[in-house]
Amino acid sequence: MSVKAALVTGACKNTGVAIVEKFAGEGRNVVFTGRSPEKVKEAERLYREKYPDVTIIGYTIDSLIDERTVDEKAVSDMFLKLDLLDIFVETLVLNAADQGLGMTALQNPLTDFMRVINTNMVWNYCLSEHSARRMKENGGGSIIFINSNTAYRAIPNRIAYSASKGGQLGMMRAMALDFGKYNIRVNAVLPGMIKTDRWEKDPEFYKNVPSRFTPLGDVAVGEDIADAVWYFASHARNTTGAELVVDGGNSIQLYPIIERRF
Repeated sequence: MSVKAALVTGACKNTGVAIVEKFAGEGRNVVFTGRSPEKVKEAERLYREKYPDVTIIGYTIDSLIDERTVDEKAVSDMFLKLDLLDIFVETLVLNAADQGLGMTALQNPLTDFMRVINTNMVWNYCLSEHSARRMKENGGGSIIFINSNTAYRAIPNRIAYSASKGGQLGMMRAMALDFGKYNIRVNAVLPGMIKTDRWEKDPEFYKNVPSRFTPLGDVAVGEDIADAVWYFASHARNTTGAELVVDGGNSIQLYPIIERRF
């Protein structure tokens, strides 16, 4: 019998780490990916040390050959290797993303836009397709996109990112419809701002950024996102094509309520 595992992309830091630790802490086997061989090797060592009772495998992979070309062969090779190890990806968590940072409207070349769209949509479709083929043969599974509330609420100089996340939701719903007959559930978690290592690097900026002023008065940490992913993976038996927003209520506001400080 195949070893069942969750595959989590982009899991050498921040939210990806929290998702891996949630699954491993619940006794699930995990395959995770990253772009740097050194970082993948170190993350694998730390995960195995912390969770010795589950199987944890790191895999180095990049999304693109160049801005115009998704590395489909790398995805195919990864799944073939997992097949040889008799590992079945029962849950696919699509966490890795191109944030589209440093792009200024009307200034960047078209290839910058293409890079973000290809990573966040085309590459994720490629991963989903390879997973779904195997899920179909094994009685079903779960695909979970880590999306963003910027799919609905635009922020400055992030056109490519917002476009990719909006398109990703459309793709998620269409996949949920087409894959449902194979008992494959497809859902999305929509975080808002998350306390990542960027908070530590630039505390003054994040102390005053409007997105931190949520109705709940706090911003999500990685564990909050991991809990939402776990819900879709393990508890939402009859839920597909759904979105779960984890942003402290930010999306319900017309504008953030910022107290004046005198």
